[in-house]
Amino acid sequence: MDRDTADVQVAGMPGDRAREWAAYHREVAATTTYVYDFVWDITAEAEGPFCTDVDGNVLLDFTSHVAAAPLGYNNPKIMDRMAEFDMVDPTKIAGQDFYVSDGADPGESALPGPADLMHELVDRTDHYGLDTVFLSNSGAEAVENAIKICYDASDGGKYGVTFDGAFHGRTLGALSLNRSKSVYRKQFPEVPGVHDVPFCEDRGCSPETCSCGFFVDDGDTSLLRKKLDPKTGHVDPEETSYIVMEPIQGEGGYRFPSESFMAEVADLAETHDIPLIADEIQSGMGRTGELWGSDHYPIEPDVITGAKGMRVGATIANEETFPEERARLSSTWGAGDIVSSAQGVFTLRAIDEYDLLDNAVVRGAQFKETVRDAALDGVTDVRGKGLMLAVEFGSADLRDEVLEAALHRGLLTLACGSTVIRFLPPLDVTEREIELGAHLLIDAVGDAT
Repeated sequence: MDRDTADVQVAGMPGDRAREWAAYHREVAATTTYVYDFVWDITAEAEGPFCTDVDGNVLLDFTSHVAAAPLGYNNPKIMDRMAEFDMVDPTKIAGQDFYVSDGADPGESALPGPADLMHELVDRTDHYGLDTVFLSNSGAEAVENAIKICYDASDGGKYGVTFDGAFHGRTLGALSLNRSKSVYRKQFPEVPGVHDVPFCEDRGCSPETCSCGFFVDDGDTSLLRKKLDPKTGHVDPEETSYIVMEPIQGEGGYRFPSESFMAEVADLAETHDIPLIADEIQSGMGRTGELWGSDHYPIEPDVITGAKGMRVGATIANEETFPEERARLSSTWGAGDIVSSAQGVFTLRAIDEYDLLDNAVVRGAQFKETVRDAALDGVTDVRGKGLMLAVEFGSADLRDEVLEAALHRGLLTLACGSTVIRFLPPLDVTEREIELGAHLLIDAVGDAT
């Protein structure tokens, strides 16, 4: 496949073979969130955002597997580096408490492993004063470990604060922080003491114009400030172990907060000395045009959780936040994936080498301008930072119809919130690919309206 000339070719979605494969999968798989019956053929041509399914359809994937494939399919920026090495077995060792080397001196590995990835992450969070990493298998595990170390550092503080619309994962601790769809939490036990406040829904608001309910009393104060007031509030700040937030909400609808909202959260975290956990699982690794979503805002995270584009889960903080006691944190497989660690390092290096942060800014602006200029019926907002992009519709039904129409035209997208389609093109997406994807969306909206 020549990425520079590849085009979308769709005979029908899903095709007969895709239906067969989906049925075969579901015979033994637990029910989960199936978006649509797209079945990638790993033996067929694919590069960047272009991929081929088992029926021979060539599709434009603007999901990047929910940001977990930050450079798309078979990208030479990663694959050429990985191809230099003869893989070993096991490619996954027993975790954070075991070590691996390619025989080089520390820091000089040709095939970087978990230790090299952790050093890269510390280097890239140094501006927040973070110097210690615990690797794990997933984003949910990264969040679990973040709240664990904060509970430990607060010497048993019993409260946590989360935000309306939040999504932090599906393990029980992470579920306790979720405030998006009820299906994620109902009938499951939860960590007690987690309080919630509204998340900003107007990226241009001031305290006086706030519409989400976070700022109250004509903007004189915030609901969170009132909750944490040592004299009149009902959440004792001295017993509050953390405030956890997505700098930009993902599952909750790609909501981009205002400067005033983030400044208030930052001030309260500092005033009451409450650790601020930034969940960067979707917004991190260059997705927004900065390496971390937090970099756009006046906040200073005490803990950063990462995964997806990082290829592993990671909890990043400073040494004082992590427990000193041995075996307080451990994981048989966490930190043990040699291949994923190398991919994570090579992804970070590709972001630098190919100026992918700048590319995300330019190409994201191109997408927004193209879709806005189309003045599409039923579209109420086009927003985004970098290549974390969203188009909002006037109703959930219209959103779903556009999602389906886009699929039939060969554009893979994802829903979020109740009325939003999100777009996560590869970080090295080209001008031609953005033009193609934006016009496939425009045509899909025409089909649905």
